[in-house]
Amino acid sequence: MRLKLPPTFLYLLALVLLLNIIQSFFTELIFDEAYYWYYAQNMAWGYFDHPPMVAVLVKLGSLFFNQELGVRFISCLMSVGTCIILWQLIDSKEKSKYTSLFFVLFFSMTLLHAYGFLTLPDTPLLFFTSLFLLVYKKFIEKPNLYISLLLGLVMAGLMYSKYHAVLVILFVILSNLRLVQNKYAWFSVFIAIVAYSPHLHWLYENDFVSIRYHLYERPNRAYEFGDFTLAFFINLIALFGFTFPWIYKALWKTKPRDTFSKALLYLVYGVIIFFFISSLSRRVQMQWLIIICIPMVLIVFNYLLENSNDRKWIMRMGILNLGILLFLRIGLIFEPFFPIVYETHGNKKWVNSLNEKVGDAPVVFENSYREAPMYSFYSGITSYSLNNIRYRRNQYSIDNSEMTVQGKDIAYISKFRDNGDFEYLTAKEDTIYGVVINNFQSFRKIRTYLKESEVQSGAKELSLEVDNPYEIDIPLSKLKFAVIFLDKYKNVVDIQETQTIPANKKDTILRSKTTTSFKTMLPDTLAEEPNYIKISISENTLYWGINGDNVKLPDGSN
Repeated sequence: MRLKLPPTFLYLLALVLLLNIIQSFFTELIFDEAYYWYYAQNMAWGYFDHPPMVAVLVKLGSLFFNQELGVRFISCLMSVGTCIILWQLIDSKEKSKYTSLFFVLFFSMTLLHAYGFLTLPDTPLLFFTSLFLLVYKKFIEKPNLYISLLLGLVMAGLMYSKYHAVLVILFVILSNLRLVQNKYAWFSVFIAIVAYSPHLHWLYENDFVSIRYHLYERPNRAYEFGDFTLAFFINLIALFGFTFPWIYKALWKTKPRDTFSKALLYLVYGVIIFFFISSLSRRVQMQWLIIICIPMVLIVFNYLLENSNDRKWIMRMGILNLGILLFLRIGLIFEPFFPIVYETHGNKKWVNSLNEKVGDAPVVFENSYREAPMYSFYSGITSYSLNNIRYRRNQYSIDNSEMTVQGKDIAYISKFRDNGDFEYLTAKEDTIYGVVINNFQSFRKIRTYLKESEVQSGAKELSLEVDNPYEIDIPLSKLKFAVIFLDKYKNVVDIQETQTIPANKKDTILRSKTTTSFKTMLPDTLAEEPNYIKISISENTLYWGINGDNVKLPDGSN
């Protein structure tokens, strides 16, 4: 396909790229970016929360630049690529007359604008969604082996970006069910599966930890209309800012003209309906909706070409959006310009403050996959997130980072302490305390397994299997066991230490690389309305770890 870009388009694109690179250089990382930078320090085919594409972006960018620009450089290029691809997807011969309108429409969309330089999983998701639509359009025009191969590789790229990509593929297929009879479509699926197989293998090797977390282990809470469903609709508005009335008017007025436009509409409506249904049971985050922005650019721009009055309003409101977004971008760098203390403010300051107190000692943060990588990024010092039962598992739970602090004299940071050996101030001027721990030892990878059948039977004495994956034996004298009670939303409601005895009473250690059998007793008095239990371990007086899976209690157990 021949790439033809008008001069105005190229000038505006170069200006946007330059702005994003300058922004990337001067803006401190947000916490999620620091977390994904941490991913990239140990490249793998998968990570606890996401597939590996975001780590690839960071790794590639770091080959060209250091610090923040290295983390964000490929994202800047991908944003430009997304813009070019969407322009190529517009067939109208009149589009060159409205180049400025296209840029205002594209960059006035809140998250499309922000992800022009931020490096998050949605950044490659947006790029590969637009590329998928481009290749799919070519596929339905004239399917052949080459296009099918390319389509399969792009689908794999989509899935390597973020698991939400399955919605893009699913709703496009639903818009054209004749694809199930197309041999080239099946060839594309085969190529996608082959290309994606390294990540599938990683999931298998890691007990499908990512899928299990996202589908089954995420804590939730009771439904609240305001914070769930109403917030969902507010997010739909916030995606487009002041242009939202004309954006959704264009969507409503657009009817499918061909197979491709039908795919665009299915993708938008499908994602909106899917997450509306999700909002009836859980909170929907704004970035989960971002994939509708890609087809919306095409739908709305094509509508505006034929509707001059709406075109004027989109231009006016879009420029207003841009003005606000550009002002906020200045505020990301210069704190007084921003209405709140944001994640990009004061990270270097608090890291330096803490580093002055602890020197070169490794730092262990309690329950913070956010602060741990941020500290490492700006200090160059080893850090680790020690996760307990009041938090959630994350990448620090499954990689080898725990071993980097074992047996060392470390600084232990907890937001729940009201005193300590030292203190420092966060970016929000909160005082955080830390203590020095000599010869630090944690065993957060120990796993505990209850028999679901025994739990369901209502037995008070339960069989417990405890797996020690470490290279060393662990004395039982260093361990305590507790039953964790959780409500139906998988939130901890009670913790009760329990008597746990080895099946072989002569056992005094957890042998290395071995599973040991125990008997454990459920407390006579159960927590109020528990729905799940799990067994947790405290090692060396550290707070209870996330060692076991949630096991459903029998109905009426409370």
